[in-house]
Amino acid sequence: MGGEHKDRKERQEEEAVREEEAEEKAEESSADDSKKSELEECKEKLSECEDRYLRMHAEFENIKKRMEREKEKSVAYAQEQFARDLLPVMDSLELALASIPTPEEGGDEHLQKLREGVQLTLDQFVKTFEKHHIKVVDIEEGFNPNFHEAVMQVESEEHESGQIVQVLQKGYTYKERLLRPAMVSVAK
Repeated sequence: MGGEHKDRKERQEEEAVREEEAEEKAEESSADDSKKSELEECKEKLSECEDRYLRMHAEFENIKKRMEREKEKSVAYAQEQFARDLLPVMDSLELALASIPTPEEGGDEHLQKLREGVQLTLDQFVKTFEKHHIKVVDIEEGFNPNFHEAVMQVESEEHESGQIVQVLQKGYTYKERLLRPAMVSVAK
């Protein structure tokens, strides 16, 4: 019986050792799983951070490009208000020129000299306007509500309905922008 007892005891010890080994393996496996899940979490966080970084970087680049475009527009159109302020001066010179009688209308030599001086000044304005991309709004292509303002309608047998009959005040553009629409009368 002593041998059986010994065998049983050895078996129990072997079982205990196997159980300990199994527990150790389970703990190692659990530790490995824990490490793997921590590693997976870190990878996910890293991926999220990379994604956020890329999005923020793209947004920053877009803002930078938009600011650059706005800066270019500001520089390109910096003279717009000054040009707009010169339009009444141009109108006054044209009215002055129109009010000075020609020799055919009974104007004398002094008035002709005055007329020439006003015409030269007006021509200089026109050249300066052209140099700085200020142009008269075209009326040849017909009425365009984006560039013309119809202030009155008149009866006209010579013009079709909606056509420009007369320009009451010239309109101007500065580069691509409208400074002032042309005030026109249109046919009924």
